[in-house]
Amino acid sequence: MNVTKGGLALFSANSSAAYTELARKITERLGVEPGKVQVYQEANRETRVQIQESVRGKDVFIIQSVSKDVNTTIMELLIMIYASKTSCAKNIIGVVPYFPYSKQCKMRKRGSIVSKLLASMMCKAGLTHLITMDLHQKEIQGFFNIPVDNLRASPFLLQYIQEEVPDYRNAVIVAKSPASAKRAQSFAERLRLGIAVIHGEVQDAESDLVDGRHSPPTVKNAAAIHPSLEIPMSIPKEKPPITVVGDVGGRIAIIVDDIIDDVDSFIAAADTLKERGAYKIYVMATHGLLSSDAPKLIEESAIDEVVVTNTIPHEIQKLQCHKIKTVDISMILSEAIRRIHNEQLAGRTCGTITMLASVVMALNPRALKLHFSCVYSLSSIILTHPVSLI
Repeated sequence: MNVTKGGLALFSANSSAAYTELARKITERLGVEPGKVQVYQEANRETRVQIQESVRGKDVFIIQSVSKDVNTTIMELLIMIYASKTSCAKNIIGVVPYFPYSKQCKMRKRGSIVSKLLASMMCKAGLTHLITMDLHQKEIQGFFNIPVDNLRASPFLLQYIQEEVPDYRNAVIVAKSPASAKRAQSFAERLRLGIAVIHGEVQDAESDLVDGRHSPPTVKNAAAIHPSLEIPMSIPKEKPPITVVGDVGGRIAIIVDDIIDDVDSFIAAADTLKERGAYKIYVMATHGLLSSDAPKLIEESAIDEVVVTNTIPHEIQKLQCHKIKTVDISMILSEAIRRIHNEQLAGRTCGTITMLASVVMALNPRALKLHFSCVYSLSSIILTHPVSLI
């Protein structure tokens, strides 16, 4: 399935071997040898990259999984990109499943839009294409002046629900805040399930209250600005008590989101759902950062299972908490790499897989056990030979 033509070089830019597992799986699926490169930290903590093979005229794919030391990870990626550029690579494609600093994509008072800065740095270093997955905000793609493929992990999470959640037909998809309702709606529509939304949770850092948009200003005396102005005073926001919009009593609650890092909001949502009668609670997220004491807090919480993909390695966290499960998404990344290298349609990969899965669900709900590798093979045939199947 994953046959590629010549002129391909695939590197892992991580200096730590613990964060190269995803790159290893991708190279195995593509049937290619990983490129020879040395990435390490010198005694003064400077990052050094030495490519140990020729990349002249080749398509260079740089796979970078984000480690706990995010800033070192970024420097490794930037130096690797620039080293490939100065080594006369034809195209330099970054494979960054989790885009760091993606939460800092809006102006916060006197802060800055750091994801825009990072995008500019990557482009300036020599990146010509980016493959990523489930950006925190889709608008981040506009920060780049190069093509960006924002792949989706939802087909793999949907498959997990269908195969591993007992009696999932009695489940309800939950958005832990109104901001994530659109994602929950997407899951609910594909699984033919109901939806619930938790409203009134404790104020988080992504609220409009801290985004610098205090307009009109919160001052009572308009004359302090200009004697002739009569500007109405801004009314501060106040969230109501926690309420659950939707019925979760006697049902399985599946909370969906794109990132799970600070788990306090998820635990609070789980406690609320338990109070409303949900008898089992799952959390589904694409990127499992699980920082600090997250594994311990999950272990002691009302959450029954946390399911994340391997965009970020979390083997240590799994040893600390038996509730954390992993879904492998190396298949879709390897297929995207193959299509981009072979100059095929890469952007339709996700859509075709989702479409085929939806067809299978519509025709025969009992066929949901069909493994996605079969669906993926069929999507590959359709996208490669569309005319022959019409």
